[in-house]
This record gives sequence, structure tokens and C-alpha cells, in this order.
Amino acid sequence: MGGFHFFIGIVFRICPKCSEKQRNHDAEYIHYLLQGTARVYNAANHKCMVKLEGHEGEISKICFNPQGSRILTGSSDKTARLWDPRTGQCLQVLEGHSDEIFSCAFNYEGNAIITGSKDNTCRIWR
Repeated sequence: MGGFHFFIGIVFRICPKCSEKQRNHDAEYIHYLLQGTARVYNAANHKCMVKLEGHEGEISKICFNPQGSRILTGSSDKTARLWDPRTGQCLQVLEGHSDEIFSCAFNYEGNAIITGSKDNTCRIWR
């Protein structure tokens, strides 16, 4: 791939205290790349705040928890990872699937995670 960075996707987090007209107050967004890294940006000034590095394969899915205090990534390396969006620190690696994770999400309360894999299983993590 040389010096090329292939853009895969983008996810937004909006400050829950803001109205629709003030969306950039405390908003963040993440973009993730084919190389298995993601970057969290401040939506107001578009500056990179942190890098999320650690997956050994491409990131196939990414999301914020409902509170905006955690980021979840799923990857072709068969793991999901839980991140702190302020520091970029990986807080937990979720292992157990035998193939690529193509979907991941938090429940509404943000205290459970579900992952879906090409191994034809879904897992619930608490």
C-alpha cells in the first residue's frame, strides 16, 4: 500500500447537552483507516485528539457508547477493543470469535456490548 491511506468510515458523537443548532459545541468524530488505526478528531477545529492503535487487522466497525465516554472497535483480527476517547488508551480486548468481527454495538445503557462475526456467532459482553 505504500504511502496511501485508504479511508474506511466515519462516526460522530454529539454532545447530549447541545441543541440541534449547537452541534459543534462538544462534538467529536472518528475516522478509521484500512491499516487498523483510527483517529478521534475535535469537530469544531478538525484537529486530531488521539490515535487508536493496536488492532492487527483493518477496523470493520466503530461506535461510541451512548454516554460518549468509550469507543468500541471491531476488526478483521477477530477482536473487539474498548477505548478511552480522551487518552486513546485501549481499556480492554474482547477475544473469542474465530473470524472477523463485522459488527459491534453498545446497548442503550452502555453497560453491555454485542459483537457479530463471520464465524456466524454473536457474543454479548458485560
